[in-house]
Amino acid sequence: MADDKERKRISGWHYMPAVPVKVSPVFRLPFRPIDIFLWFWRSWFLISERLILVAVACISWFYFQPAFERSQTWAFDWVFEMWVRNIILMTLVAGSLHLFFYTFKKQGKEKKYDPRDLAKSNRSFTLKNQVWDNMFWTLGSGVAIWTAFEALMFWALANGYAPMITWAANPIWFVVLFFLIPIWESFYFYWMHRLFHVPALYKTAHSLHHRNINVGPWSGLSMHPLEHLFFLGSVVIHFVVACHPIHILFHLQYFALTAATTHCGFEGVVIKDKTRLSLGTFHHQMHHRYFDCNYGSLEIPWDKWFGSFHDGTPEAHEVIRERRQRMASSNK
Repeated sequence: MADDKERKRISGWHYMPAVPVKVSPVFRLPFRPIDIFLWFWRSWFLISERLILVAVACISWFYFQPAFERSQTWAFDWVFEMWVRNIILMTLVAGSLHLFFYTFKKQGKEKKYDPRDLAKSNRSFTLKNQVWDNMFWTLGSGVAIWTAFEALMFWALANGYAPMITWAANPIWFVVLFFLIPIWESFYFYWMHRLFHVPALYKTAHSLHHRNINVGPWSGLSMHPLEHLFFLGSVVIHFVVACHPIHILFHLQYFALTAATTHCGFEGVVIKDKTRLSLGTFHHQMHHRYFDCNYGSLEIPWDKWFGSFHDGTPEAHEVIRERRQRMASSNK
């Protein structure tokens, strides 16, 4: 087995976390309850993206959401107010991460996966610039479709077309649903993502997202409008699964805003030589470089079950490389 320095040289990464990358302990044997508890604890509590986004959803609902009654009737004004809020949220999250990591380089290249800078003067990108390209698709199509789904669900809840709960009547389900939405995201994202790697859909739409081999915060939601429709369409599950409007906000903010954080290109924010806020995932970073592996997340190990899991080791890389060669030979 190559040592850590040799693994980095072989793979071409500037930084690699401890490998092999591990899936959720819920799906690992032997069954270890303590590991499962620690997995969920680290995913949710102390300082975590998920807990921060629950707070963002609550703040959005109480302070920056048009009165719920207005949602009963379609009107430009209340939808526009939601769009403005979402533009601000996406700009704050992706923009702040870009400024911190790439413009002011406050962390240098510490915990940065790919050693390269983001692309400039590259004809592969709209406006020949990776960041401007990503901002164009994120703020143009991405936020518009995010807002459209949000407005649709609020209209459906307000008119009784989708089942709605309240904190007073359903306090336990109200809390549990926050924990279930990321699990649904893991299930939904894998299958949606595999669908968009079908050659016809890849060429039509998903190839736009895969321009980003080396990713940055604006890359996450930089997608073709068709892919935005499928990706953010996850929220229509609430036509069946009862929820509160706060859950709609959390659901879509979780999908949209974590797209920016998980694509930031860094493992996280480092303070005093320790990662204090985990952000970018090496698991998905490998998907952008190697293309035909790690379609899903680590919550539900679909990739492991279907043979497309890259755990970051040279052995796994060789398996993926050989599979790619076989596929290329069969397509000739």
